[in-house]
Amino acid sequence: MPARPLDPETLRLIDAVREALAENVAGLEIEEKRMFGCHVFMVDGKMCLGVENDELLVRLPPDSHTQVAETPGVRPLSPSGGMNGYFLIGPTAYSTRDAWNAWIAGALAFNPLAKATPKKSRKSKQADESDKNSQNNSSKPKSSKDIKPEKLVNPKKPGKASSRKTHPIFGSE
Repeated sequence: MPARPLDPETLRLIDAVREALAENVAGLEIEEKRMFGCHVFMVDGKMCLGVENDELLVRLPPDSHTQVAETPGVRPLSPSGGMNGYFLIGPTAYSTRDAWNAWIAGALAFNPLAKATPKKSRKSKQADESDKNSQNNSSKPKSSKDIKPEKLVNPKKPGKASSRKTHPIFGSE
């Protein structure tokens, strides 16, 4: 059965996520695909953000799950608790530019610490050894506390967190 066409509100939200990633992510691989019934954005091979209807899907540190789940307008992706750290953010919880930026920054800050789903193709032992050595020598942050949202700046405009373009999801802000 062919996929249902997306409604205009969903398309605007997907476009807003694309813009946010373009403003905040430089030099990282971004891929769009369908997962969990959502349109998701993979950053460096890891699910980071997504859109389901009028909700923003974010991946945050699993240890903050209980606290974030209590936020008004936010619900866990999996009500049974099987996917800690994955949340659907309703329009009321991202309706201001500051709230939007906080959700985007939180997901991008956690992304380097998130575990990637292993690829389905098999690697040789030699490739596995090479991967382990490069991971041990990488300069990845050790925890989400090591990443500051202010580091997520537009590389074209040093020192500015984001441009103040008006996007339809913010109304007449």
